[in-house]
Amino acid sequence: MAGLYIHIPFCKSRCIYCGFYSTTLLTWRDRYVDALCKEMALRPASSPLSTIYLGGGTPSLLTPRQLEQLFHNINKVYGCNPLSADKDSIPMEITIECNPDDITPEFAKDLAQLPVNRVSMGAQTFNDDRLRFLRRRHNSQQISLAMQRLRQAGIGNVSIDLMFGFPQETLEEWETDIRQALSLQPDHISAYSLMYEEGTPLYDLKARSQYQEDGGGVTPVDEETELHMYSLLTDRLAAAGYEHYEISNWARPGYRSRHNSSYWQGVPYIGIGAAAHSFDLLTRSWNVSNLFQYMKHIEQGQLPSEQETLDDDTRYNDLITTALRTCEGICLDQIEEKYRSYLLDNAQSSLTHGLLTIDNGRIRLTRQGLFVSDDVMSDLIYV
Repeated sequence: MAGLYIHIPFCKSRCIYCGFYSTTLLTWRDRYVDALCKEMALRPASSPLSTIYLGGGTPSLLTPRQLEQLFHNINKVYGCNPLSADKDSIPMEITIECNPDDITPEFAKDLAQLPVNRVSMGAQTFNDDRLRFLRRRHNSQQISLAMQRLRQAGIGNVSIDLMFGFPQETLEEWETDIRQALSLQPDHISAYSLMYEEGTPLYDLKARSQYQEDGGGVTPVDEETELHMYSLLTDRLAAAGYEHYEISNWARPGYRSRHNSSYWQGVPYIGIGAAAHSFDLLTRSWNVSNLFQYMKHIEQGQLPSEQETLDDDTRYNDLITTALRTCEGICLDQIEEKYRSYLLDNAQSSLTHGLLTIDNGRIRLTRQGLFVSDDVMSDLIYV
């Protein structure tokens, strides 16, 4: 089985923290969708599709006609025929990312006519001041309205994204966000600490705080506060019946993200669109991160991508940075002896300090290790 990821890079405006490839040139959507359909023909699947994921950017900026064009072409190229299937019997998970303010009553009804059976909604926070700080287009009221509209339209699987660790954010304020999120009864929650990625306006604001004293920058919360926020989230979601199945992801029973889980489990996937990545077990490729170069190459029948062949060391390192993120961890018996010995030798410190645990032949991060997972994984990388 394989996953299909389609990157929709269009945004009405750019958020202050976002490091993903995006563009505000919305007038190019028709040509871009045509290019996506042509790229599918250039990237045949070696196995049946198991999931489809429209990510971005802002996929909810596509029109119903453009979305229908994509699904018709998926059927034409990959033969999964999602448009003609009964919604209740679709054998695959089909996700679209949406901004809350895009989910009007009309858009929700349009989604219900498409084979989409899962919506991932970027809420981020219910604090309107912080939404403005992030340069998000929506407000807190629109999050609740969007959830109501999706449910009324019959979308039975809705995930929301949350952020924590805002400058000057308190534990009490974060707990309010958690409580408001739970009141909407989402099926899945993804939560991330606010990241200061180089090249983003947020990173520049942080640098301004470090090197200037004009009061115009921002200062990140300290690591101890972030840890308390993560622990608070873990406790509150566990009490509400959510399964903590990956470092940043929680789900009600039966509602794990199957598409994202395929990344962590090493399942092949096809990436369509500018900046999209593909993986076929032996190689990894990535498309050019430029709208016009992407469309030009595709229209000439060329894949605008670079590729690397994965050696044994790379595959082991990928396993460390993906499978170890999950609650199942890594099955030691499935690792070649050379790498299993290396893993166990380099894991000793983390095992001693309670950051890793081994049981039933699997090595996993402990709750204590989840928050410092990057440090734990770096010790296990083969160099």
